[in-house]
Amino acid sequence: MKNIKLSILDQSTISKGNTAISAIQQTVQLVQKAEEWGYHRFWMSEHHNLASIAGSAPEVLIAHLAAFTKSIRLGAGGIMLPNHSSLKVAENFRLLETLAPGRIDLGIGRAPGGDRVTASLLNPGNRFKEEDYIQQINELQLYFNDRVQTQFGAVKAIPIVYDEPPIWMLTSSGTSAYIAAEMGLGLAFAQFINGNGVKEAIQAYRENFIPSDIFTKPEVLIAVWILCADTEEKAEELKKSMLHIFLQMEKGEIRQGMMPYSEIKDYPYTAQDLMRMQTNSNRIIAGTPEQVKQQVNALAHTCQADEIMAAAITYSQEDRFRSFELLAQTFNLQ
Repeated sequence: MKNIKLSILDQSTISKGNTAISAIQQTVQLVQKAEEWGYHRFWMSEHHNLASIAGSAPEVLIAHLAAFTKSIRLGAGGIMLPNHSSLKVAENFRLLETLAPGRIDLGIGRAPGGDRVTASLLNPGNRFKEEDYIQQINELQLYFNDRVQTQFGAVKAIPIVYDEPPIWMLTSSGTSAYIAAEMGLGLAFAQFINGNGVKEAIQAYRENFIPSDIFTKPEVLIAVWILCADTEEKAEELKKSMLHIFLQMEKGEIRQGMMPYSEIKDYPYTAQDLMRMQTNSNRIIAGTPEQVKQQVNALAHTCQADEIMAAAITYSQEDRFRSFELLAQTFNLQ
């Protein structure tokens, strides 16, 4: 087994009874701990119109976190490109590169980051078509290479920087894997969204990869929910709490953030609920440190991943921080 890089994906979630201010403060504390524990990179997501998630603007958060860290890579996981102008994304991330040189990643995706109504308000011209998304990626690369020409002359994304943030393609299906391969981008598979098809998508990406200036060879990371605890019992409680909120989201019934296990342990699930929860289980790795290590290594080996990006949502900050700390310890991160 080669050494697997470990990273963190954070959503700045707001647990029941907490506020957006506390959620962002916890994100700052977590990135500082992540750097101390030895994680490779720290990405933040983009979500809209979801009251339980404070992270609506990862480009703003990256700038904030850069001031509190020194070495860990920071990035968006990701920028939902159809919500934005390609030029503005290029400008944002070039400016971030000047704030934290050599530490910025740009993960891009085509999902709305919420509902379609909100996405239409963010970008009234959004047609939700794949060809528009591909055109935007091409534009983004041209801006990063200072090659954009209009009928009125050249347009550059300012500021000009010497090193461009690497672009990673986020996907939870096979389609975007082919796009990432053809464009020479890194591939980030969101197993935390879709527990199926990850091996096939990565294989297709590796087989069709065309080298680029930034990625001379294929690079793959898998983002997955990881819940690590000192005991199996505690890990099972954390997992059940996550499965409960997944179920709420699927039913459109989520009105508050993550609740403590004590409030959901006796919830009257229907037979259909239990089937959905069983299906969602393959999106989560949970257990004691040694159990989690075995599952992470197996996932990375089976799917030919270079890196595993851990996400975790828990009711208490202590449980979430402890999960990431145990994961770092069991893999002997430096």
